[in-house]
Amino acid sequence: MTEVKVSDGGRVVIPAELRAKYGIQIGDVVMWQDDGEGPRLLSRRDGIRRAQRILAKYKRPASDIVDELLRERREEAARE
Repeated sequence: MTEVKVSDGGRVVIPAELRAKYGIQIGDVVMWQDDGEGPRLLSRRDGIRRAQRILAKYKRPASDIVDELLRERREEAARE
């Protein structure tokens, strides 16, 4: 665990070893997440990966939403 001090304006410095470990570069966007137990800092990339893992369980096997949409549109066009 690493301690950092909150400075004027609520600023905190992400320690170099953590930036290196998580691939956080100058100019990157990071996000604060309230997980109910306290704030958690995530890089945007990690936030996206986390969302993808959560949503992966809803993806139907061997389904492609684009192919499905095109098939539906072609069926509608054939009925007209």
